[in-house]
Amino acid sequence: MKFLCLPGAYGSAKNFKVQLGPLAEELESRGLATFAYSQGAYEVEPPQGWEDYFGSRPLYRFLDTRQGDTFETLRRLRHVPHSMNAEDTMRMFQSAGHGQDWHQRVWREALDGVFKTLDEDPEIDGIIGYSEGAMVGASLIVEEAMRAERSGCQRRIKFAIFISGAPPLKFQGKDRIVAQLADEVGSVIDIPTFHIFGCDDAFLSSAVALFNVCRPDVAHMYDHGLGHIVPRDAENVGLLGNILQELLPKFEEASRKKAALDALVSRPRFMLKPRGGCGW
Repeated sequence: MKFLCLPGAYGSAKNFKVQLGPLAEELESRGLATFAYSQGAYEVEPPQGWEDYFGSRPLYRFLDTRQGDTFETLRRLRHVPHSMNAEDTMRMFQSAGHGQDWHQRVWREALDGVFKTLDEDPEIDGIIGYSEGAMVGASLIVEEAMRAERSGCQRRIKFAIFISGAPPLKFQGKDRIVAQLADEVGSVIDIPTFHIFGCDDAFLSSAVALFNVCRPDVAHMYDHGLGHIVPRDAENVGLLGNILQELLPKFEEASRKKAALDALVSRPRFMLKPRGGCGW
């Protein structure tokens, strides 16, 4: 399986390759996966006080949020009461963010950019997304399913790994973009997914909200016990390798069987006409 790897906000393809390096090397050594790295289109400066946190410049986002202090909405999320469930937390977070809405045009441009990357590499059939990259990847999976239903084209993404993720976004009203939440839309991601997060993550609610909109019988989770990070320590990487060693071949085999069945169902059928009919 070949994964398209999408970094978090204020990241880059170069930095994400370093962040994901130990896990990617583990999966490659087991013959499970190869990787392609992408990044957002918008170069950004890190928020004040975080200049040295995100790694070497240049840094990027998938979303063009260069106007205003968009990091402030994330600061608010850190102070949401832990007693609230994931969906109520996300709704409270979004309400606090009024006046900093992402324009629908900006979101469409972000998704189209990732679709363009997919089109340029036909071998990609999986997504690994971290933080903002997970939100973009989740939204792309939902969008791809909708496009396939409209056009009849085959879907590309068969498996996703979300690290400290966030739920997919949807249009609301004339200009707003809001999260798709399980108690409003149910399960909107129907492909197999694997969710990696830490119980000490200040943004744990968003990762849980993403898990909750994925099809439950093929969604798996792993708690590395740390914060909002890509796990790199030997113990977690080894355990993740063992889990994915079991999951990936099963999902790939199921995907092959489904593709074969879909091809059989869609194959044209020619009906013989009775003798004495009008010919072919």
